[in-house]
Amino acid sequence: VQLQACGGGLVQAGGSLRLSCAASGRTFQSNVVAWFRQGPGKEREFVAVLTKSSGSTVYADSVKGRFTIFRDGSPNTVYLQMNSLKFEDSAVYYCAATYAGSQKMSETTYLYWGQGTKVTVSS
Repeated sequence: VQLQACGGGLVQAGGSLRLSCAASGRTFQSNVVAWFRQGPGKEREFVAVLTKSSGSTVYADSVKGRFTIFRDGSPNTVYLQMNSLKFEDSAVYYCAATYAGSQKMSETTYLYWGQGTKVTVSS
C-alpha cells in the first residue's frame, strides 16, 4: 500500500509544474485522491481532490483556475497540473487517498499518504 508523489522542483513565478501521484497495492482501489500542501511554518492545507467514480473535482479557492487535478486514463496515477505558480504556492505537496468520505477537504478522511514532493517558486 503505497503512494508515490513526484514532480516537484524549482520554478519561477508564473511557471508551471505537473505533480504525479502513483498508487500501488490496495491504494489503486481508492476512489478519492487529493493533494494537500504544507508551506514553511504553516499547517497542512487542502489543495484539490478528485473522485474517480464521478470525475468530480474540488479545489481550494487559492488555486482555483490555476491548478487542475486529473487522470489520463491510468487507474493508478493522478496528476496535479499547476500553472501560473506564485511564490505562496511553495510547499511540500502530498497526495492522499481513501475509498470514500464526505469530508474530502479534511486530512482525517484519508487513509493513505505519499511522502511529499517539494515545490519551490522563486519570485
